[in-house]
Amino acid sequence: MKRTPLLVAGISLALALTACSDDSGDSASATSEDAASTTASSAAEEAPIDTSQFAALPEVPAGAATVSCAYQPGGPAAKDVTPPAADNVPGQGTVNVDLDTSAGPIGLELSRDQAPCTVNSFVNLTEQKYFDDTPCHRLVTSQGLQVLQCGDPTGSGSGGPGYQYATEYPETTYAQGDPALQQPMVYPRGTIAMANTGQPESNGSQFFLVYEDSILPPTYTVFGTISEDGLATIEKVAADGDDGSMPAGGGTPNTPVQIETAIVA
Repeated sequence: MKRTPLLVAGISLALALTACSDDSGDSASATSEDAASTTASSAAEEAPIDTSQFAALPEVPAGAATVSCAYQPGGPAAKDVTPPAADNVPGQGTVNVDLDTSAGPIGLELSRDQAPCTVNSFVNLTEQKYFDDTPCHRLVTSQGLQVLQCGDPTGSGSGGPGYQYATEYPETTYAQGDPALQQPMVYPRGTIAMANTGQPESNGSQFFLVYEDSILPPTYTVFGTISEDGLATIEKVAADGDDGSMPAGGGTPNTPVQIETAIVA
């Protein structure tokens, strides 16, 4: 299931973070839908986008100490895992996760205040070693969309954990049907967010790491930030570009990024 591409500063901007459902109902995959050049060299030739013309993400609302989540079956699992507990989920505070990758360390600070159900799932998958020995399968280097996408053990863009769940902040700060949900805004450098299908209850395991300010509608769950050391690792990878293997834009990083271990710190 794909979203309609946005036209930003004259560029057809990829929402390279959506996921598509296959015939089995798996909606935890992450494929792209767009069309701008995705090699590092071509990105350098594009005119920079003036991000000041776009809104910032909304303020994070105060949350409850605990929340209830709903994790529904979502197609076959790329790795056998048990869905997380759904009741009495912590709704405040942070969790640190360290990704030890073949390209260097990537430290993550996950925010329960932003997205408690997402953090609950991510920690659950980490503790079950779901992310261990898995690739970051997609790099996008276009002006206005600069991300590294990970979280699919198959490396194909179609793998998920076998369950799915609802999108959280920033989408949940808007009323259903609010036109603002279709308006692009700035996902700032250092943001961690989830891929989804564009349909309700479609978060899975695939996530993207924003290494430069990127322009997207507020329909991708934001759930933390990347360490400066982690950004340095991703920027090094981005400088080498991608192989252009994905017809919709982007491709496999030319410098492979394999998550060797993911550990809750």
